[in-house]
Amino acid sequence: MERRFEGRVAVITGAAGGIGRAAVERFAAEGASIVAVDLPGPALEEAADLARAAGAEAIAVPADVSRAADVERYVAAARDRFGRIDAFFNNAGIEGWVGPLTMYPEDQFDRVIAVNVRGVWLGMKHVAPVMAAGGGGVIVNTASVAGLSGTPGISAYGASKHAVVGLTKTAALELAPMRIRVCAVCPAPIETRMMRALERGINPDEPEAVHQQLAGTIALGRYGEPAEVAAVVAFLCSSDASYLTGTIVPVDGGRMAR
Repeated sequence: MERRFEGRVAVITGAAGGIGRAAVERFAAEGASIVAVDLPGPALEEAADLARAAGAEAIAVPADVSRAADVERYVAAARDRFGRIDAFFNNAGIEGWVGPLTMYPEDQFDRVIAVNVRGVWLGMKHVAPVMAAGGGGVIVNTASVAGLSGTPGISAYGASKHAVVGLTKTAALELAPMRIRVCAVCPAPIETRMMRALERGINPDEPEAVHQQLAGTIALGRYGEPAEVAAVVAFLCSSDASYLTGTIVPVDGGRMAR
Protein backbone atom coordinates (compact mmCIF):
# COMPACT_ATOMS: atom_id res chain seq x y z
CA MET A 1 0.00 0.00 0.00
CA GLU A 2 1.20 3.49 -0.85
CA ARG A 3 2.53 5.32 2.23
CA ARG A 4 1.02 8.74 1.58
CA PHE A 5 1.13 9.74 5.26
CA GLU A 6 4.72 8.94 6.14
CA GLY A 7 5.82 11.40 8.84
CA ARG A 8 2.26 12.68 9.30
CA VAL A 9 -0.01 12.53 12.35
CA ALA A 10 -3.68 11.49 12.16
CA VAL A 11 -6.19 12.03 14.95
CA ILE A 12 -9.24 9.76 14.65
CA THR A 13 -12.28 10.07 16.92
CA GLY A 14 -14.77 7.25 17.25
CA ALA A 15 -11.70 5.06 16.75
CA ALA A 16 -13.21 2.04 18.51
CA GLY A 17 -16.20 1.83 16.15
CA GLY A 18 -16.40 0.16 12.77
CA ILE A 19 -15.52 3.09 10.51
CA GLY A 20 -13.07 4.60 12.99
CA ARG A 21 -11.26 1.31 13.47
CA ALA A 22 -10.97 0.86 9.70
CA ALA A 23 -9.57 4.38 9.43
CA VAL A 24 -6.98 3.64 12.12
CA GLU A 25 -5.83 0.61 10.13
CA ARG A 26 -5.78 2.52 6.83
CA PHE A 27 -3.86 5.55 8.05
CA ALA A 28 -1.40 3.38 9.97
CA ALA A 29 -0.79 1.21 6.91
CA GLU A 30 -0.08 4.36 4.92
CA GLY A 31 2.57 5.51 7.39
CA ALA A 32 0.77 7.90 9.75
CA SER A 33 1.26 8.11 13.50
CA ILE A 34 -2.12 7.61 15.14
CA VAL A 35 -4.00 9.31 17.97
CA ALA A 36 -7.02 7.06 18.59
CA VAL A 37 -9.86 8.73 20.50
CA ASP A 38 -13.03 7.18 21.89
CA LEU A 39 -14.82 6.47 25.15
CA PRO A 40 -12.64 4.52 27.59
CA GLY A 41 -12.62 0.74 27.25
CA PRO A 42 -10.85 -2.24 25.76
CA ALA A 43 -12.05 -1.46 22.23
CA LEU A 44 -10.12 1.81 22.23
CA GLU A 45 -6.91 0.10 23.29
CA GLU A 46 -7.49 -2.56 20.64
CA ALA A 47 -7.73 0.16 17.97
CA ALA A 48 -4.36 1.58 19.02
CA ASP A 49 -2.90 -1.93 19.02
CA LEU A 50 -4.05 -2.38 15.40
CA ALA A 51 -2.07 0.71 14.44
CA ARG A 52 1.01 -0.56 16.23
CA ALA A 53 0.67 -3.93 14.53
CA ALA A 54 0.84 -2.07 11.21
CA GLY A 55 4.13 -0.54 12.32
CA ALA A 56 2.78 2.86 13.36
CA GLU A 57 3.34 4.82 16.53
CA ALA A 58 0.00 5.16 18.29
CA ILE A 59 -1.58 6.46 21.47
CA ALA A 60 -5.10 5.90 22.78
CA VAL A 61 -6.81 8.88 24.43
CA PRO A 62 -10.14 8.23 26.20
CA ALA A 63 -12.56 11.11 25.69
CA ASP A 64 -16.18 12.15 25.50
CA VAL A 65 -16.12 14.36 22.41
CA SER A 66 -19.08 16.41 23.65
CA ARG A 67 -17.00 17.73 26.58
CA ALA A 68 -14.67 20.64 25.83
CA ALA A 69 -12.15 19.58 28.48
CA ASP A 70 -11.88 16.10 26.92
CA VAL A 71 -11.42 17.54 23.43
CA GLU A 72 -8.71 19.89 24.67
CA ARG A 73 -7.05 16.89 26.32
CA TYR A 74 -6.90 14.72 23.18
CA VAL A 75 -5.61 17.63 21.12
CA ALA A 76 -2.95 18.35 23.76
CA ALA A 77 -1.99 14.66 23.84
CA ALA A 78 -1.46 14.68 20.07
CA ARG A 79 0.59 17.88 20.19
CA ASP A 80 2.66 16.77 23.17
CA ARG A 81 3.45 13.32 21.77
CA PHE A 82 3.88 14.09 18.08
CA GLY A 83 4.20 17.88 17.84
CA ARG A 84 1.60 18.35 15.12
CA ILE A 85 -1.73 17.24 13.64
CA ASP A 86 -1.89 16.77 9.86
CA ALA A 87 -5.13 14.82 9.41
CA PHE A 88 -8.23 14.87 11.61
CA PHE A 89 -10.99 12.35 11.03
CA ASN A 90 -13.76 13.92 13.10
CA ASN A 91 -15.81 10.75 13.15
CA ALA A 92 -17.36 10.08 16.57
CA GLY A 93 -21.14 9.85 16.57
CA ILE A 94 -24.17 8.06 18.00
CA GLU A 95 -27.44 6.96 16.43
CA GLY A 96 -29.82 7.85 19.26
CA TRP A 97 -33.38 6.67 19.77
CA VAL A 98 -35.48 5.25 16.93
CA GLY A 99 -39.10 6.39 16.78
CA PRO A 100 -41.51 9.18 15.79
CA LEU A 101 -40.48 12.81 16.13
CA THR A 102 -43.50 13.54 18.31
CA MET A 103 -42.45 10.89 20.83
CA TYR A 104 -38.69 11.53 20.79
CA PRO A 105 -37.32 11.78 24.36
CA GLU A 106 -35.82 15.19 25.03
CA ASP A 107 -32.79 13.85 26.85
CA GLN A 108 -32.01 11.50 23.96
CA PHE A 109 -32.34 14.33 21.46
CA ASP A 110 -29.98 16.51 23.47
CA ARG A 111 -27.38 13.73 23.74
CA VAL A 112 -27.37 13.08 19.98
CA ILE A 113 -26.91 16.78 19.26
CA ALA A 114 -24.19 17.03 21.91
CA VAL A 115 -22.10 14.21 20.46
CA ASN A 116 -22.81 14.57 16.75
CA VAL A 117 -22.84 18.38 16.45
CA ARG A 118 -21.16 19.88 19.50
CA GLY A 119 -18.48 17.17 19.33
CA VAL A 120 -17.71 17.91 15.68
CA TRP A 121 -17.59 21.66 16.32
CA LEU A 122 -15.39 21.30 19.39
CA GLY A 123 -13.02 19.03 17.49
CA MET A 124 -12.55 21.53 14.67
CA LYS A 125 -12.31 24.44 17.10
CA HIS A 126 -9.41 22.93 19.03
CA VAL A 127 -7.63 21.00 16.26
CA ALA A 128 -7.51 23.84 13.72
CA PRO A 129 -5.04 26.06 15.64
CA VAL A 130 -2.61 23.15 16.04
CA MET A 131 -2.94 22.29 12.35
CA ALA A 132 -2.39 25.91 11.36
CA ALA A 133 0.73 26.13 13.53
CA GLY A 134 2.13 23.14 11.63
CA GLY A 135 1.47 24.69 8.22
CA GLY A 136 -2.01 23.33 7.55
CA GLY A 137 -3.79 20.02 7.23
CA VAL A 138 -7.07 18.30 6.44
CA ILE A 139 -10.23 17.75 8.46
CA VAL A 140 -12.79 15.17 7.37
CA ASN A 141 -16.09 15.14 9.25
CA THR A 142 -18.45 12.16 9.27
CA ALA A 143 -21.94 13.15 8.19
CA SER A 144 -24.36 10.66 6.61
CA VAL A 145 -26.81 10.23 3.76
CA ALA A 146 -29.28 11.10 6.57
CA GLY A 147 -27.72 14.57 6.38
CA LEU A 148 -28.65 14.87 2.70
CA SER A 149 -32.34 13.95 2.85
CA GLY A 150 -35.13 13.33 5.33
CA THR A 151 -35.01 10.08 7.29
CA PRO A 152 -38.18 9.23 9.23
CA GLY A 153 -37.70 7.64 12.64
CA ILE A 154 -34.30 9.14 13.46
CA SER A 155 -35.07 12.86 13.64
CA ALA A 156 -32.24 13.79 16.01
CA TYR A 157 -29.66 11.83 14.03
CA GLY A 158 -30.86 13.33 10.73
CA ALA A 159 -30.84 16.84 12.16
CA SER A 160 -27.35 16.34 13.55
CA LYS A 161 -25.94 15.13 10.25
CA HIS A 162 -27.51 18.01 8.32
CA ALA A 163 -25.73 20.24 10.85
CA VAL A 164 -22.41 18.48 10.19
CA VAL A 165 -22.79 19.23 6.47
CA GLY A 166 -23.39 22.91 7.27
CA LEU A 167 -20.48 23.07 9.72
CA THR A 168 -18.20 21.48 7.13
CA LYS A 169 -19.00 24.05 4.48
CA THR A 170 -18.60 26.96 6.89
CA ALA A 171 -15.33 25.61 8.27
CA ALA A 172 -13.98 25.11 4.75
CA LEU A 173 -14.46 28.81 4.04
CA GLU A 174 -13.12 30.01 7.37
CA LEU A 175 -10.09 27.74 7.56
CA ALA A 176 -8.88 27.93 3.95
CA PRO A 177 -6.61 30.93 4.74
CA MET A 178 -4.90 28.72 7.35
CA ARG A 179 -4.19 26.10 4.63
CA ILE A 180 -6.68 23.72 6.19
CA ARG A 181 -9.03 21.82 3.89
CA VAL A 182 -12.35 20.59 5.34
CA CYS A 183 -14.56 17.93 3.74
CA ALA A 184 -17.22 15.48 4.88
CA VAL A 185 -18.14 11.91 4.03
CA CYS A 186 -21.78 10.84 3.97
CA PRO A 187 -21.96 7.06 4.32
CA ALA A 188 -25.06 5.06 3.45
CA PRO A 189 -25.72 2.03 5.68
CA ILE A 190 -22.37 0.45 6.55
CA GLU A 191 -21.78 -2.95 8.16
CA THR A 192 -21.29 -1.66 11.71
CA ARG A 193 -22.68 -1.97 15.22
CA MET A 194 -24.61 1.26 14.68
CA MET A 195 -26.58 -0.21 11.79
CA ARG A 196 -27.35 -3.36 13.77
CA ALA A 197 -28.76 -1.12 16.52
CA LEU A 198 -30.83 0.89 14.05
CA GLU A 199 -32.21 -2.27 12.46
CA ARG A 200 -33.29 -3.57 15.86
CA GLY A 201 -34.78 -0.17 16.71
CA ILE A 202 -36.87 -0.15 13.54
CA ASN A 203 -38.09 -3.73 13.89
CA PRO A 204 -36.96 -5.60 17.03
CA ASP A 205 -38.64 -8.80 15.84
CA GLU A 206 -37.17 -8.90 12.33
CA PRO A 207 -34.01 -6.79 12.08
CA GLU A 208 -32.79 -8.86 9.14
CA ALA A 209 -35.87 -7.81 7.17
CA VAL A 210 -34.91 -4.19 7.80
CA HIS A 211 -31.39 -4.97 6.60
CA GLN A 212 -32.72 -6.39 3.35
CA GLN A 213 -35.11 -3.48 2.87
CA LEU A 214 -32.39 -0.87 3.37
CA ALA A 215 -29.94 -2.74 1.14
CA GLY A 216 -32.63 -2.67 -1.54
CA THR A 217 -32.54 1.15 -1.58
CA ILE A 218 -28.85 1.10 -2.56
CA ALA A 219 -27.96 0.84 -6.25
CA LEU A 220 -25.16 -1.66 -5.56
CA GLY A 221 -27.61 -3.77 -3.56
CA ARG A 222 -25.58 -4.05 -0.36
CA TYR A 223 -24.33 -2.21 2.70
CA GLY A 224 -20.86 -0.71 2.48
CA GLU A 225 -17.84 -1.97 4.38
CA PRO A 226 -16.02 0.25 6.92
CA ALA A 227 -12.81 -0.09 4.90
CA GLU A 228 -14.56 1.43 1.87
CA VAL A 229 -15.33 4.58 3.87
CA ALA A 230 -11.82 4.67 5.32
CA ALA A 231 -10.36 4.56 1.81
CA VAL A 232 -12.31 7.67 0.81
CA VAL A 233 -11.28 9.47 4.00
CA ALA A 234 -7.63 8.64 3.31
CA PHE A 235 -7.98 9.99 -0.24
CA LEU A 236 -9.51 13.24 1.03
CA CYS A 237 -6.67 13.67 3.53
CA SER A 238 -4.00 13.01 0.91
CA SER A 239 -2.31 15.37 -1.53
CA ASP A 240 -4.31 13.62 -4.28
CA ALA A 241 -7.30 15.68 -3.08
CA SER A 242 -5.38 18.95 -2.76
CA TYR A 243 -8.02 20.99 -4.62
CA LEU A 244 -10.99 19.69 -2.63
CA THR A 245 -12.45 21.64 0.27
CA GLY A 246 -16.04 22.13 1.34
CA THR A 247 -16.71 18.91 -0.56
CA ILE A 248 -19.48 16.62 0.70
CA VAL A 249 -18.84 13.08 -0.53
CA PRO A 250 -21.60 10.44 -0.44
CA VAL A 251 -20.04 7.03 0.18
CA ASP A 252 -23.28 5.31 -0.52
CA GLY A 253 -23.22 2.69 -3.28
CA GLY A 254 -25.52 4.90 -5.33
CA ARG A 255 -28.10 5.42 -2.58
CA MET A 256 -28.49 9.13 -3.35
CA ALA A 257 -28.60 8.58 -7.11
CA ARG A 258 -32.16 7.26 -6.89
